[in-house]
Order: sequence, then C-alpha cells, then structure tokens
Amino acid sequence: MQYLLFPAAERGTKDLGWLQSRFTFSFSSYYNPARNGFGLLKVFNDDVVQPGGGFGLHPHQNMEIISVLLAGRMNHKDTLGYSGEVAAGSVQIMSAGTGLRHEEHNIGDEPVHFLQIWIEPKLQQIQPRYQRRQFPRNQRHNRLVTIVSNEEGQQHCWINQNARLSLGWFDTGKELTYSFNPLNKGLFVFVISGNVEVNGIALAPRDAVGIWNTEQVNLHIRETAEFLIIETPINH
Repeated sequence: MQYLLFPAAERGTKDLGWLQSRFTFSFSSYYNPARNGFGLLKVFNDDVVQPGGGFGLHPHQNMEIISVLLAGRMNHKDTLGYSGEVAAGSVQIMSAGTGLRHEEHNIGDEPVHFLQIWIEPKLQQIQPRYQRRQFPRNQRHNRLVTIVSNEEGQQHCWINQNARLSLGWFDTGKELTYSFNPLNKGLFVFVISGNVEVNGIALAPRDAVGIWNTEQVNLHIRETAEFLIIETPINH
C-alpha cells in the first residue's frame, strides 16, 4: 500500500468575505506543485458561502463537477434549462462536456457549506448534462451509500468516468472494509466530522488521505464520523 496525507491544516485558503474556501489541491490563487490532484481527481474544495453570496453565471467545459451540500440552501440555474433549490443532503453533478454555464447563490439565512469536486471525464465533448439526487443523513446512518457512480441507476448520480463516490455516517467503534480493483484505481478518503482510522492512519476532521496499490482499505471509527470516499482512476 502507498498513500499520501492531505492534512486539513495544510490546505490552501481564500477569503472573499461572502466565500471562505479551503483547497486540498491547487486552485484559483492557491498553487502548490506537490498538490495538483490525486489521479483524475483534480479539485476538492471545502466551501462556505455566506447568506446573500454566490457564484454568478460562469462557464465550464469537459469536466465532471460534483457538489455535495452539507448545510444550508442554495439555488442552481444553468443554460441547460435546469433551475431549482439544492438543500442539505443533496448531491448534484454537471457533465460539462461541450460546454455549459451555471450560477449558484445562498438563498437561505444560514451559511451554505458544500464540497466542490472536479474529476476529469472519460469521454470528451459529450452532450452536457445535469443531475441531482437527495441523500438524507438519517438514511446513511451506519451505511456507506453510493452517491455517484459510472453505473446507471435511479438511486445515485451518474458520472462520465470510471469513478465512484460514497458517503458514510458511522457510530463510534464501527468498522468497515472498502474493496476495489487496484488496477489503475486509488481511494481518496475525506473526513467531514469525527475521527476515522484508515488502514491504521488516523484522520481528524477535514483531513484526507489518498491510497493506492492495495485491494482494500479498513476503516475504524474512533469517534462518530461522517466521511466521503472517492474511488478514482489514478493514471490516464
């Protein structure tokens, strides 16, 4: 097994007043040559948008863009014609393909907290698409739930890449094993809250680890924890 640690304290930061961001990988004004992604996972931003703040209409192309909403309420509007509210527990994905534009704003009275994740696509220049699913927290209690997959299905979002994202919320003392095909695949584990031990590696809130050259990882929940697992190709 090989691994890389991504401690919370070593992330890049940006504060625009209405937006506070923490960057695991190089993004925007933050550049770290040793932190340019984990395989095809290129962006992992931990964002807080204050009430009244938001991202104006802006373009994307040939990228899989995932938002995992942890708290608050924001809108989504795009040039594909989709418009609606995204609430805590929601996961949305845009396969930007040949190009689309979208905007999002905090439409509530409390801060919006979400994870912004970009993964390089498998196929370029596809027809753009948007999808959203709801994953209530109480339905993830002591369960690892697939929220994004390259396999078609009604229970999760679809991604244009050989990748999978799973959310877990487990009680103290619980243990689980995550198995995957080690050929060209790695795991990125991010702790949202609580404390988790991943193959003996202790992770505190907002810490992450990237693991490869193994067929499985064992997770031990040291303190009630919510976490995200991203299975991603690590080579082109």
